[in-house]
Amino acid sequence: MKISIAIAAGLAGSFFVAQAASAAGGFEDQMGRCLQQFANTRDAAQVMLECNAADGKLSDCKVVDNSAGGKGFDKAAMCIAEKLPMGAKTGSVKVPFRFPGGA
Repeated sequence: MKISIAIAAGLAGSFFVAQAASAAGGFEDQMGRCLQQFANTRDAAQVMLECNAADGKLSDCKVVDNSAGGKGFDKAAMCIAEKLPMGAKTGSVKVPFRFPGGA
């Protein structure tokens, strides 16, 4: 099963992950598990998180926008954010997720 997700992280740059195939371990596997657990991949949605970035990770995330309320995409985005690599970014960041649906 292929899952298509676009993720962008604000401030100094952006991340885009497209057509992530569920594989053993890693970030792509986390995305697939989060979507299967919380949301219907046939539906489309956009979710904006606001998080603190430090030590290459995100913490204290909160949902600031969700185009498909009640469909679990907010929970899927929070789950994915737990493993989203942030590199050297620090401080408050907005992290938009686009779930195109159709999978």
